[in-house]
Order: sequence, then C-alpha cells, then structure tokens
Amino acid sequence: MTISSGTRPINGIDMYFELHGAGEPLVLLHGGMGVGANWQLIFKEPPVGYQLVIPDLRGHGRTTNPSMEFTFRQCAEDVLTLIDTLGIERFKAMGMSLGAKTLLHVATQQPDRVEAMTLVSATPYFPEQARSVMRQMTSDNRSDQEWQQMREWHTQGDEQIRALWKMANGFKDSYDDLNFTPPYLSTIKARTLIVHGDRDPLYPVGLAMEMYAAIPRSYLWIIPNGGHGPVFGEMADQFAKTALAFLSGEWGD
Repeated sequence: MTISSGTRPINGIDMYFELHGAGEPLVLLHGGMGVGANWQLIFKEPPVGYQLVIPDLRGHGRTTNPSMEFTFRQCAEDVLTLIDTLGIERFKAMGMSLGAKTLLHVATQQPDRVEAMTLVSATPYFPEQARSVMRQMTSDNRSDQEWQQMREWHTQGDEQIRALWKMANGFKDSYDDLNFTPPYLSTIKARTLIVHGDRDPLYPVGLAMEMYAAIPRSYLWIIPNGGHGPVFGEMADQFAKTALAFLSGEWGD
C-alpha cells in the first residue's frame, strides 16, 4: 500500500516520489527511460521492515526537467536533496542502470550516508560499444510500440519523451560526468552488491569486475546468460530475495 506520494520542488525541478511500507528507508532508483513504478516488477509488496522511497528521476515519469539537461551528478544531487527533505539521514539503496550510475555519485559525494547498496547493470564509464548504441538513440527511429510504452510511463507529453531520447543520445559525447577511476571508487564506504549480466550488450562484464576490484566491501553476482537489466522476468523473485538478504547484512563482511 502506498503510504504517501507527492511532488517536491528540488534543484529547479518538481520531483515526484512515492513511499511504500514501513521501516528503515530503502531508496529505489529506476533505469534510464523508465519510471519508479518499474520496481513493482521486482517488489509486488514492500519488503517487511523497509519503507521504500521511489522517485521518478529528473525528466522521467512525473518529474519535470525544465532545463532539458541531464547529468548523473545532478541526478544524484536531486536524490540526496529529496532524502534530506524527507528527514532521512542514512539509508540503503538499489539502482538499475541509470539509477545505479546515479548511486555511484551518491555514494562518492556523501559516502557516510549510504549504508549498503545494490548496483544492477552499472558501469564506471561508457565503453565504445555503449556509445555506438547511443548514437542510434533518436526519436526519429523509434517504433510505434516504443512510443506507446513511453507515453504510458512519461505523462508530460511527447516533448518530454523526445528529451529523454535526446538525453540517451547525448551520453555518446559525455566523458567527464561518468568517469569513476579505481581510486575514486575506493572512497565508497557502503557495502556494495554488484549485479551484472554476462551478456550485457552495453557494458561488458569486465567493467563489473573493475568495480568489484576497486570498491571496498563489495560483492559480485554475475548472472549467466543475462543481458542488460538481467533481474526482471523469471529472475525477479531470486533477485529480490538475494538483494534483500545482502542489504540486511546476512552475508556479513
């Protein structure tokens, strides 16, 4: 059951969020082109003992982005400001792709605040194979089915949807916003579970191994024959059970 939902003015945007359940805060950050509601595919009900904090990230869903600009650093600042307005000091978190990359910024900007986190399909930087896909991401070559799905998720009209595809296309030229070196990753204090598909077409599994080698107190779960975002569908229940066990501290250190 949704305890509350609302919109807060944050860093020049109106940020939509929902709170589900009761207990310690667990922040869920969705993937690029998605929305917070996508987490219902993983958690049909709030996990016992957690209050889920689920925002629509900058420019996505019901959250505005008047500047039409997006950086992962700014997205992390939005999330931290939202957490501040909710009166939350320390929290656990899960991030999917764009949300996971945002969490890397959160956990390096304010490392003492993230107790534990799960990163799904993250990357410390954009490899060339991802940039090649990004070059093809324009609103001109999207199918009717893709438009229909985007219109269901993103409620502010086609201009918003075009801006999201422009965002994805623009990542091809971005080199400084997402550029996590091993020494920088080593400043992360959160216990970290890295989840990655071994057939991810955007980010080779070697990048997950780079993060695992650099982040202290990290664990690595490679999903066989898994693509990008390999935790949905038949893997959803297993992912939820495994990730929650990790976040609760059952794995130790």
